[in-house]
Amino acid sequence: VLDPDPDSPAGELATDHVCADYTDHTALEYIAKTCDAVSTEFENVPAATLAWLADKCVVRPGAKAVSISQNRILEKSFLRDQGIPTAKFAIVHSAVDIDAAIKTTDTPAILKVARFGYDGKGQIRVNSTEETHAALQAMNNEPCVLEQLLDLQCEVSVVIARGYDGSMMTYPVAENRHHHGILDISIVPARVSAAIQATASEMAKVIAAKLEYIGVMAVEFFVLEGNALVVNEIAPRPHNSGHYTLDACVTSQFEQQVRTLCGLPFGDTRLLSPVVMVNLLGDVWPHDHAPAWERILSHPQIKLHLYGKRKARKGRKMGHYNVLATSLDEAIQLAQKVQTSLSRDN
Repeated sequence: VLDPDPDSPAGELATDHVCADYTDHTALEYIAKTCDAVSTEFENVPAATLAWLADKCVVRPGAKAVSISQNRILEKSFLRDQGIPTAKFAIVHSAVDIDAAIKTTDTPAILKVARFGYDGKGQIRVNSTEETHAALQAMNNEPCVLEQLLDLQCEVSVVIARGYDGSMMTYPVAENRHHHGILDISIVPARVSAAIQATASEMAKVIAAKLEYIGVMAVEFFVLEGNALVVNEIAPRPHNSGHYTLDACVTSQFEQQVRTLCGLPFGDTRLLSPVVMVNLLGDVWPHDHAPAWERILSHPQIKLHLYGKRKARKGRKMGHYNVLATSLDEAIQLAQKVQTSLSRDN
């Protein structure tokens, strides 16, 4: 594991934790000499790093796909060029682009920083030209995308695996609810029509193929009035909304990532049970003490997953739990009951 964090949870489990920056040449030389294949679980690894490693060993996903999906300007432009529907958007390189951008998107809109924005970070809602100028200053005048604010019915996502031979396999569509820009719960199967689910899966396949992607990735969608579907963003990695697969599918998204890396056949993505995944943020750690885990573990149909992060912070993903039940309604009710009980301590 190459991770600059000295407290890396993955590093603690690894045989060898290389604690260095993703651009450290000595570290990359070591990785190239000691690893048969390299994969990523974090989209902000520099694409140049992946390209350099690809000359020495197998790298999946490749630099091209990651470079597009880690930059909102490149990502939106790529989707537009492929004829994939998105919200109206305009590129803002500097303040001089704002007037023209607003003519394209109108307001209200959302200004999103092109790089390193996730979990609601680097996004500001704007309602006027003046607010857009202020938002760009708040983003340190970094390149941004101004995106039309849409009236959503719901949000869904598709986790898809693509092999080196171009074969593809999708997981059941997840319905996602967010709180303050961070994924709160995923409901599977999604409570949308079969037609929407089929369209989302097919669009995800088109995107993966056009990216020449190898590995597991996720595509997030907005469902609009009239059941129109537009792409929100691409995540070039196993995804938070796919964490339900750990317990509710024959093959988890993480095992699938390993299979694509090794050139093995896909594992079955079949859903074994209705499931609700609930994120555990640092917000539910009362006074830096662990939550009362018995409120989760006392339920035999709930599976708890903790990530081994040392410090709980507000908004930081510390773990999740999957609620499995014979019906989706039962899973939703139990998930919400446990979530409420954990929140009472804060």
